[in-house]
Amino acid sequence: MNTKTISNPIILISTIYKSLTKAEQKVADFVIADTQETVYSSVTDLAEKSGVGETTVIRFCRKLGYRGYQEFKLAIAQNLADPDEQVHGKIEENDNIETILKKITSQNVQTLESTLQLLESQKLDKAVEAIMSANKLYFFGVGSSGLTAFDGKYRFMRLGYHVEQSSDSHIMAMNAALVSKNDVVFGISTSGSTKDVVDAIAIARENNAFIICITNHAKSPITQYADVILLAASKETPLQGGAFASKIAQLHLLDVLTTIIVLKQKEKTFQSIEKTAKAVLDKMY
Repeated sequence: MNTKTISNPIILISTIYKSLTKAEQKVADFVIADTQETVYSSVTDLAEKSGVGETTVIRFCRKLGYRGYQEFKLAIAQNLADPDEQVHGKIEENDNIETILKKITSQNVQTLESTLQLLESQKLDKAVEAIMSANKLYFFGVGSSGLTAFDGKYRFMRLGYHVEQSSDSHIMAMNAALVSKNDVVFGISTSGSTKDVVDAIAIARENNAFIICITNHAKSPITQYADVILLAASKETPLQGGAFASKIAQLHLLDVLTTIIVLKQKEKTFQSIEKTAKAVLDKMY
């Protein structure tokens, strides 16, 4: 039987439960007991909560007929609730424009406040010191996080830093292979499980670069390589990939970093800001 002919993963689990290993059954037990939490968990989170290794989680997903954890989690999200609820959160179909405006604003404000609570001054100090002494900065991210990576390049370039940015898996890997201990590499991944980014960060780690990870999951594959982990508070399901709340939290962290650096290196950064501003004056009417 093709297990994926059953659209609901929870029902699917029950059909093959007895054929799972004891470790895989632990994963199944957690998923069934707390399906909502599963949707918001990284593969590392789920492995820890189930008391197993990450490879067990992956094997469990593949036994169900999914290519990996992300595909399994997407199927869970699709069956958990109405798609509109998954994509738009608590916004109701009959909400008027004013209500939608207030709800989205409230959600985004909550995201920033929650991100503030997660920030640790010692980690920020460590990141800032590494950035200020770096020869070169690299920003890696794909999809929506790739746009954040590009924004990171733009912001730091205007402050006078030598910056590279890539969202292409091959370019990221090649850049990572050329970094040194005097370089800083940003790995940006909301899930912390984006394979192309994690693979590139692992290569950069081998080459002794300083690694800063911006992610929503403190325990995820990317964080095992990080010197500093900066947590964004927004949670999203697979159906909400690239949610603006996640982007706002990521940009907020970049804003905090660049503001601190501007204050610590006033003369250098102000000169660079002035030069870059003058360079584009004739591009505007």
